[in-house]
Amino acid sequence: MEKIKKYIPLLILLSIILFAAYLRLYKIDQYMTFLGDEGRDVLVVKRMIVDHKFTLLGPTASVGGFFLGPIYYYFMLPFLWIWRLDPAGPAVMVGLFGTATVYLVYLTGKRMFGSIAGLVAASLYAVSPLVIAYSRSSWNPNVVPFFSTLLIYLLSDTKKKFLTPLYIGIVLGIGIQLHYLFLFLFVVTAIWYWFERRAIGLTILGFLLGASPFIAFELRHQFTNTRTILQFLFTGKETGFSPVTYLATLNDVSSRLFSRLVFRMPGKEVWQDYPQWYIAALLVISQIARWIMVGSLALRPKTLLAVWVGTVLLLFGLYQRAIYDYYFGIVFAFPFLFLGMIASWVWNKANLRVFVVAAWVGLLLFNWQGRPFLYAPNNQLAQVKNIARTAFEKAEGQPFNFALITSGNSDHAYRYFFEIWGNPPVVIENSEVDPARKSVTDQLIVICEQLDCQPLGHPLWEVAGFGRAEITGSSDVPFVKIYKLVHFKGRD
Repeated sequence: MEKIKKYIPLLILLSIILFAAYLRLYKIDQYMTFLGDEGRDVLVVKRMIVDHKFTLLGPTASVGGFFLGPIYYYFMLPFLWIWRLDPAGPAVMVGLFGTATVYLVYLTGKRMFGSIAGLVAASLYAVSPLVIAYSRSSWNPNVVPFFSTLLIYLLSDTKKKFLTPLYIGIVLGIGIQLHYLFLFLFVVTAIWYWFERRAIGLTILGFLLGASPFIAFELRHQFTNTRTILQFLFTGKETGFSPVTYLATLNDVSSRLFSRLVFRMPGKEVWQDYPQWYIAALLVISQIARWIMVGSLALRPKTLLAVWVGTVLLLFGLYQRAIYDYYFGIVFAFPFLFLGMIASWVWNKANLRVFVVAAWVGLLLFNWQGRPFLYAPNNQLAQVKNIARTAFEKAEGQPFNFALITSGNSDHAYRYFFEIWGNPPVVIENSEVDPARKSVTDQLIVICEQLDCQPLGHPLWEVAGFGRAEITGSSDVPFVKIYKLVHFKGRD
């Protein structure tokens, strides 16, 4: 019996990890997002695999006008290659990163507060609908939770192993290439180093190694992105202190940390679809959790959890734009580790263990009801591929120009399939680059994602640059209409 008891935590952990993998990988190709940003990424990686055009530059940041590092493309590369250029491959990669994060949450919770804390934190993290949703599509912010949790795990190394600072630097170097908000964790690291009196030499070396592809680009281009990032931080309209908004932002993000990640609070835009008592109950529970967090960590301000969440929340207050859920990737693991800590404290009081089990099981069941694949899949990847195939066939194997008329998407997802099928569209150059108009072909394929779309005379450059045209055919495909245009020949 003693031997059996010894292996119970291991069996529970294994069950949690397998269940987490199921929640993140089940029918991932049918539920994944595949729009313009995802198409842009696979286009870059496809050119690395097939055309051997490697890059030192990553995707553009959502604000600020600067580029991230290329590390995410190199994470994608082996998976896109193994999946034979099927975009589902990189999505599987993100699902595996998400599953590995569950294990990291367990290790971090165990190291900080013991096995009970680790198991509670990992299990709740595994079933969080919001966390799962960001683990089922290929996008550079979606692997941030893995590296932010890994950073906290490394910082929690009380034995101060010799190479730990090097690993911390490598993680920082990788993380800053995934999302600019990883800069917040640089501040967390600096404060923790100050408290712990740690040397930073190996960490700087590790950072140089982790960020080496991006640093190589910066060295070749006179640190153009570094200058833009500094301008974004210190003079941009997106950042700065405003007494009017600071406290409101702080209140919002500290509440959402629990309401969205732990208690499955729906977004405000759909509150009207739920009973008022349901929303009110979730708000009250989230507020209680938040104030327990504030009280607990205020009593121990020099703990890693307090430094981590306190620093991030205070820095969020300086951010002047909308704060989206995926921004919380730098602290995704925090509320679960905090609840694991509380569960561990209460578990030590034998007469209260029944409450720990009841609350734990209740939260697991509640979040299980919000799993992402309760509803029919969107089949977005298959839809984009079908639309692209219909448009591709209209070109009849001949050179063509291409345009997408849309309200907010980009055309990279369609261009990806055109390219891997062997007939990429010709990009129309402006007259200064192409005075002879050799980049203008005999046909223009237009995909309309808008209702009441009128491609003739549309001001979009890809249409206007083609010149005066007439429609020679059209096809209705689910969600879009596809037109084939040729140059206007006039009437006899």
